[in-house]
Amino acid sequence: MISRIDLRGDALPEGGALRDLLPRAEFDVEAALETVRPICEDVRHRGSAAVIDWGERFDKVRLESIRVPASAVTDALEALDPAVRAALEESIRRARLVHREQRRTTHTTQVVPGGTVTEKWVPVERVGLYVPGGRSVYPSSVVMNVVPAQEAGVEGIAVASPPQSEFGGLPHPTILAACALLGVDEVYAAGGAQAVAMFAYGTEDCLPVDLVTGPGNIYVAAAKRLLKGRIGIDAEAGPTEIAILADATADPVHVAADLISQAEHDPMAAAVLVTDSEELAAATEAELKPQVAATKHVSDRIEPALAGRQSAIVLVNDLADGLKVVDAYAAEHLEIQTADAAAVADRVRNAGAVFVGPWSPVSLGDYCAGSNHVLPTGGCACHSSGLSVQSFLRGIHIVDYTRDALAEVTHHVVTLAEAEDLPAHGAALKARFGWKVPQQ
Repeated sequence: MISRIDLRGDALPEGGALRDLLPRAEFDVEAALETVRPICEDVRHRGSAAVIDWGERFDKVRLESIRVPASAVTDALEALDPAVRAALEESIRRARLVHREQRRTTHTTQVVPGGTVTEKWVPVERVGLYVPGGRSVYPSSVVMNVVPAQEAGVEGIAVASPPQSEFGGLPHPTILAACALLGVDEVYAAGGAQAVAMFAYGTEDCLPVDLVTGPGNIYVAAAKRLLKGRIGIDAEAGPTEIAILADATADPVHVAADLISQAEHDPMAAAVLVTDSEELAAATEAELKPQVAATKHVSDRIEPALAGRQSAIVLVNDLADGLKVVDAYAAEHLEIQTADAAAVADRVRNAGAVFVGPWSPVSLGDYCAGSNHVLPTGGCACHSSGLSVQSFLRGIHIVDYTRDALAEVTHHVVTLAEAEDLPAHGAALKARFGWKVPQQ
């Protein structure tokens, strides 16, 4: 059901050589660019009509309008199961607690007497938030995108999610209900590359945005890459992944359940166990079989995900090597199920989010930990962060010097300008002092 990679014995290779030994899904965004390019160009030139046409082709439903009526958003909340509503409200409450603390404040540094630099944090004006539709329903992704945008102070928030034929061409009603709970009434029934292009170029129904965030399939990722520059993006999200670093103290029942929990997302989802315990590896393999048999989405998602090249049990000499492996892998989600898990987690350098000990599973982070579940995938956690309030803010430096403060440093500026063969840079200061460098 799941393969093994044995890295015991010899010293682990470094850098890219180690990464090449680890399991990873094939996710060729570059190849998908040529598929999404004509879609994006069509939306650029024909606007909403193109979004509707592509939606009919891919989502098998013909829309009259891409904008979801505000009444449909309200109706979805009124019809929402009370238990689901209570769970979403708690998810929102916890996410707000965490994300509110992330907001940076304006800070002024006095560099010299009379010379200051202020860093002011300003939210982007308008964002487009993408919520996937595909195999599952993701109201949690509405929460994870909208809450940090709101806490950053973004004024214009639009949500797009694919139309569903079973709901008359509207996005799934639970997604609409989540939007209503968050006070978002600008919602579009649009999915895939055409939704990203709609946000980037704007249409007669949807104003263009400054930033697009949210996970999606390979075509959403490709459209983000294609249109990056015209819009800001959070990341090119790939298939979801979990890595678990565990030793002999871990419970194989927990480990197997957590691997399966990620595998049920998609047949390309990655589930990786890194352990120095042969006994835990064998017990986890044995535990996977009955747990998989007892759950849903077995043949179309879980079994192909666990059996795919992206999933494996990786055996290492010890926890020190295990840490090297998980840092090289740079997982979207990393669980630490070891003795003294908090101390081990503190040594991790590369991960989208780290889940410490047996009582902090990834599923908690997906919904109600308060953390954000929009995280870097495909090894990007070695250089990128998950979605946060900072994703929606821009830092602006405000430079304010007096005449005396400028005079004091002019000779250095002139010297550096001439060293770079940019004499006009220095002349811009000399002009302020009668073309003479002030005496020090």
